[in-house]
Amino acid sequence: MVNGKVEYREKNSSWGSILLVKARELSHHLVRKRKTIEFVKPSYKIERYDSDDLRKKIIDISYTEWKKMGFSKGTLHYMKQNVRSENTFTLNAHVRERLDGWGKKIDVS
Repeated sequence: MVNGKVEYREKNSSWGSILLVKARELSHHLVRKRKTIEFVKPSYKIERYDSDDLRKKIIDISYTEWKKMGFSKGTLHYMKQNVRSENTFTLNAHVRERLDGWGKKIDVS
C-alpha cells in the first residue's frame, strides 16, 4: 500500500513519498522554520475486482467447465468459498481474463 500511487498536488506520488513530505513539513513547523502546516489527506481510490457480476459468474460456473478452461478443481472451490464469505477478494490476472471470456458466445457468421 505504501507504494500505491495517489494524486497529490496535481502529481501522481506514492504514499511513502507523501508521508516523507508530511513528516518533513511537520518537523519544519515544530522547529519554527515554517509557520503553517497543511493537514490535507489525498483521496485514495480502491480498484475492486470483486463485482457482483464476477461473484455470480464464479458461483454459476461448474467444475467441469472450469476444468475445460485448464484450472484445477481446488482453485474454483476456494474462489467459491471467497465469494460466499462476502469479503473482498482478488484474482490473478490470468484467472480474471479467462473468467471475463467465460460464458460469452462467439458469433461465427
